[in-house]
Amino acid sequence: MGVHGVKAVFFDLDNTLVDTAAAGRRAIEEVLLMGPYLLKVINTLQSKHHYAEGQARVICDKVQAKLLKECHDPAKMCITDLRISHWEEAIQETIGGEANRNLAAECYFLWKTTRLQHLTLAEDTRGMLTELRKGVRLLLLTNGDKQTQREKIEACACQPYFDAIVVGGEQKEEKPAPSIFHYCCDLLGVQPAECVMVGDSLDTDIQGGLNAGLKATVWLNKAMTTPVDTSPVPHYIISSVLDLPAVLQKMGHKMNAKLGTDHMAGSNE
Repeated sequence: MGVHGVKAVFFDLDNTLVDTAAAGRRAIEEVLLMGPYLLKVINTLQSKHHYAEGQARVICDKVQAKLLKECHDPAKMCITDLRISHWEEAIQETIGGEANRNLAAECYFLWKTTRLQHLTLAEDTRGMLTELRKGVRLLLLTNGDKQTQREKIEACACQPYFDAIVVGGEQKEEKPAPSIFHYCCDLLGVQPAECVMVGDSLDTDIQGGLNAGLKATVWLNKAMTTPVDTSPVPHYIISSVLDLPAVLQKMGHKMNAKLGTDHMAGSNE
């Protein structure tokens, strides 16, 4: 079993296999549709009714910013409490008055539920994974809080396409630590030099794959932006996860060419 010397492919989840960022944006828009409820709360605190819609947008923008800068320590606080606090702070910063934990919780759970509803594994991605799995073993490797990531995995129903699923929040270390990659290799009974890592993050997916000594790293760069010079350098760059089979073919051509060169060198000695 194996394709061109590759026995296993590790996939990142968020913004690699599923478009988490887009789902989050759609969920924020859904929260904004809570207009009547937000308006009711704001109106009890202020008389400037006509500012309500703009304030709702400001609240949502603040929450987005807090999520991007979020540092979560599960030993100190559960992810639910932390994210309700994001909403609570954003509401208070925007409209003043007393903190409103109930409104914050309602906004958070609406956002979370809606985001999960929009997390889908596209049909063409499912097809690609199904075909790929005929030749190699597949593993899902995602960083993040265990509850949050397991909910996403359940929501997009991706379990049947993988031989194993590893969540960073359930391990001692997350990507880019070599230990979690080596744990994945042990799970599948393969060597690092037989594995490929595919992901959208240079800092965690690509750097992690390089740290662990994997055969190759494949960076999903949807915007095809040019990384800064100090960034880790991936072996391959793709603009769509559907381009991965072509990359594996390219690896095979390189390997065959090298084998041919080695054979000729051996014959000349």
